[in-house]
Amino acid sequence: MTKGRLEGFSDGVLAIIITIMVLEMKVPHGIDLHALQPILPIFLSYVLSFLYIGIYWSNHHHLFQAVKLIKGSVLWANLHLLFWLSLFPFVTGWMGENRFATWTVVTYGAVLIMAAIAYFILVRVLLAGHGADSALARAIGSDFKGKISVVIYAVGIGLALVNSWLGVALYTLVAVIWLIPDRRIERTLVA
Repeated sequence: MTKGRLEGFSDGVLAIIITIMVLEMKVPHGIDLHALQPILPIFLSYVLSFLYIGIYWSNHHHLFQAVKLIKGSVLWANLHLLFWLSLFPFVTGWMGENRFATWTVVTYGAVLIMAAIAYFILVRVLLAGHGADSALARAIGSDFKGKISVVIYAVGIGLALVNSWLGVALYTLVAVIWLIPDRRIERTLVA
């Protein structure tokens, strides 16, 4: 399989995930701004998940700029990532519909941490096929942001059991960390 085909499939899946999430937001039956109040938690959970899907899409795109070889193991690792990302519409809707109740936020965090682990596995499988001296390996480096994200998710899950908004705050923190552009791959490919 070519790199372009894998990227196209992944882009399509991510587009469907975003579409499913937005279709879960129902139009209110009022005509004033007060009618929007009941869907505010649903909208907030959608915004957070939209950011995450966008972050994964952007990072996936940048990652595959440095990829030269696609093996079967890469396909499976990529599917593993897409599996966890495909659960976003469910956990997003559940969390929003239930106004960020404890177990919905814990479950959302569990999906976040599993998606992060799946992305880590994808990167490791790609590195195994490219070698330690490849442009991809140089671009990935120590992957501090990836590792610290998993730690923050785990702490967020624990804190969500005490106060669900603490968990949401940490999940949001990770999204903000990843919104800061990561130029490792671009710098490596240009150099």
